[in-house]
Amino acid sequence: MKNHWLDTTEYPFASNYFDIKGQKLHFIDEGQGETILFVHGTPSWSFEYRNIIKNLKSKYRCIAVDHMGFGLSDKPEHYDYATQNHSKTLESFVLQKQLKDITLVVHDFGGPIGLDFAIRNPERIKQIVILNSWLWSSEKDPDFIKMRKILKSPFLPFLYRYLNFSPKFILPNSFGDKKIPKKTLTQYTRPFGNKTQRNGALAFAGSLLNDQDWFEGLWNKRQAISNKRTLLIWGMKDPVIKTQNLEKFQSGFPLSKTVQLAAAGHFPQEEQPELVAKAILEFLTDTKKEGKSVAH
Repeated sequence: MKNHWLDTTEYPFASNYFDIKGQKLHFIDEGQGETILFVHGTPSWSFEYRNIIKNLKSKYRCIAVDHMGFGLSDKPEHYDYATQNHSKTLESFVLQKQLKDITLVVHDFGGPIGLDFAIRNPERIKQIVILNSWLWSSEKDPDFIKMRKILKSPFLPFLYRYLNFSPKFILPNSFGDKKIPKKTLTQYTRPFGNKTQRNGALAFAGSLLNDQDWFEGLWNKRQAISNKRTLLIWGMKDPVIKTQNLEKFQSGFPLSKTVQLAAAGHFPQEEQPELVAKAILEFLTDTKKEGKSVAH
């Protein structure tokens, strides 16, 4: 049985596949109504949004993709896993599915991927939800300057390919007060079954090293979407993407509303899904409270 490790009680969704140049991109498509499109980062997949989708699918059509090389999508050993290519793939998916009036939900690398798509197709975007992400160069960020030494290390490919470093070590150490249960962590480590299936995650590490100018270019083009209603949901104990990133989003998206989750780290949708789902539902149903900051 394929994907025998998959917890179908926790992730009780029907699998769908979209062809990308002969490779299969996995996605889930649950519920009916206005479209919510969920875009994940690294080293995760649509599983991270499962509890949000369970809460919203009774009123909305919830679509979540797995980037190539992640989750239940194909993981060819030789493939263009560039961040920019993931965004083009997302665009192809949306255009072929003829999705419009989209509420775009992005997290981590899903930010640059999804928001790049949105900048190119603003007419398809109704509103945006951003969880712990970024959209600009981090070249001058002291934390990134320290991280760059690690990203340049010749040992990094070994750590990623042979030790499954990203989901096994980086992910659990990015949580806030709540620690990830072993059973749940398994759902993040097992999609990367062997060293040939881990090039997608490694490519994102390379993107941090090589794509800073591209990220900055996206920030400089944000005006295409900065007038959209935007909800910022932020885990305030994120050791990776810290609160100055939230403040920058607030400055660049003047119609944004903010929900701060004091106990959550980098994965608020995994750590406090009930609060995240509640915040998104209120945002979708209430257009009268923009600009207020709510702490939990």
